Amino acid sequence: MSLPTSALISAQQLQDYFVHKSANQESILIIDASMPPVGGGTLPDQRWPDVTLPNARRMDINNVFSDANAEFPHTLLSPQDFQEQCRQLGMNNEHHVVVYDDLGLFSAARAWWMLKAMGQEKVSVLDGGLPAWLANNGEVSVAIDAPYKLGNFTSQHQPNYFCDHDYVAKALQSHSHLVLDARAANRFYGKAPEPRAGVRAGHMPNALNLPYANLLDNGAFKSLTELIKFFSTINPEQKPMIMSCGSGITACILALAATLAGNTDITVYDGSWTEWGSLEQLPVVTD
Repeated sequence: MSLPTSALISAQQLQDYFVHKSANQESILIIDASMPPVGGGTLPDQRWPDVTLPNARRMDINNVFSDANAEFPHTLLSPQDFQEQCRQLGMNNEHHVVVYDDLGLFSAARAWWMLKAMGQEKVSVLDGGLPAWLANNGEVSVAIDAPYKLGNFTSQHQPNYFCDHDYVAKALQSHSHLVLDARAANRFYGKAPEPRAGVRAGHMPNALNLPYANLLDNGAFKSLTELIKFFSTINPEQKPMIMSCGSGITACILALAATLAGNTDITVYDGSWTEWGSLEQLPVVTD
């Protein structure tokens, strides 16, 4: 049997694939994209779960798959650098890449969006991540970070997947797009301090708040019917959407949910609130 190539797959679907796969079927590459969430006004260090899905390889979004020379955190790598890091993981263009994280559904969405932005055709997110896999009695292994056979992944950059602050500012002014902010409401309305120094509290004028947690139940997405209802209610005019958050991670959860709900005109503001709130020339509101 083949693994579904949809953007989201279940733990049962992945387990069924492993049980029934034959030697001549498609090649699966499993990626652990776990990273700690920002919370409580602090920025936690990278940490990894003790176990992984079988033969999973670790994608370090914090320290490897973000531009270390960029001014703001989690900035997308250049296509060439992204290609090199994917090859180091042994990734090939023909792979069906399955990404997951240890929180259920968090940073795996960022890994999915980056891979799609760099032209990887078959990428799926494991709904519910490692917790769902364990709850379904999935097999695990002890994580081993070792050199892998170099892959042949070649970046084919799709620039429409990400946008910059100039693009967002024009969209807000013209009301041409719906801008959704995935941060918690207390941060969106400026009632809680931002975890990064020098970043103002509040949100962009005309942006709407859609905390990513509102789309989840126990670390997995709500039903497709509920996701469709969310986006048809918040975007009745079916405008193109710009997703933002703190630093471009949870905005990708909104992008994934919107994609599942049938939306196609979506971009992620890579700098997100860390950039916008740091640039004094950009307007900030708290109402």
